[in-house]
Parts: sequence; structure tokens; C-alpha cells
Amino acid sequence: MVIDEVGNPLGVMDPIEGRRIAGEKGMDLVEVAPNARPPVCRIMDYGRFRYEQRKKHKKQHQAETKTIKLRPKTDKHDLETKLRHARGFLEDGDRVRFIVRMRGRERAVTDRWEAALNELLAKLADIGIVTGRPMLEGGGVCATIEPKRNQGKPVEYVEADASVDVPAEEVT
Repeated sequence: MVIDEVGNPLGVMDPIEGRRIAGEKGMDLVEVAPNARPPVCRIMDYGRFRYEQRKKHKKQHQAETKTIKLRPKTDKHDLETKLRHARGFLEDGDRVRFIVRMRGRERAVTDRWEAALNELLAKLADIGIVTGRPMLEGGGVCATIEPKRNQGKPVEYVEADASVDVPAEEVT
């Protein structure tokens, strides 16, 4: 059974006849269903088909978990830098995991570090959703934040919903 490049069946024919028709059109005869009775072949540009399959596969973004390590005595400027990095990771569609490592007497006041981590996560609330609340894990306090997504697109590419009334000065 041979199907042309548009999808119309040409009927059951000899493989040599199918190759001849494909050759006249400058294309290939590709077997798409070998177990069917009769086997189904399609006339197509196989090189272009493989190129499009590879191109389609490359566009998929696998979300990674990026880890940002902090200490209780991390300076304010360093925290701002780490926040900028976290914001970039979230905009790229990656998860961010914050870890505040504590040593010695710092472990006696873990609630203070949990509160500090909550403040840090609040600064990223506009582009992320906290999925793992700050909690004590091993030798530190950990929290996870994931990017806000709409239909699989990062936040910066989301289009405004036409059904919501938004003042003109707020639309960017």
C-alpha cells in the first residue's frame, strides 16, 4: 500500500513501482507500517523528515534544579547577587534550591534562618512558586522554588489574558 506525499492512497503496488513514482517526484519511499497487511509505505523526503524530528527534539527544555548555598553570615550584597542568579535561573525555567548551611552554635537558632530564608523567597514570589517550605535538613535549612509557568512557557513570554481588564499603564 503506497501513500503519496499529501496523504492520498495510491493503492497496492509493487515496491519497485512505488520507488519509481517516488524517484520521479525526487523523494523516497519509506515503509511506515511493516506489520500491516499489506505493508504501508509513504512517499516523503526522508532527509527533511529526520531534520525536522531532530529540530523538534532540541526545543525541549529539561528543567534542572540549581542549588544556591548560603551561610547565616552571608553579607547583604552577596545575597543580592545570589538573588539575581536565582531570578535568572527561574526565568530560564529551572528550579532553585536554597540551602543555608549552619555550623556549631548557629544550629541553636534555626528558626531565625528559616525566617531569613522566607524573606529571601518572598523577593522571588513575582516569578516563582515556593514548593518546598524552609525546613531543617541535615546540617542546614533548605527551601525550593519553581518558576511560574503558563502553558509551558516561561513567565517572560506569557501573553496577557484578554478577558481581564487591566489599565493601559500596567500593560507592558
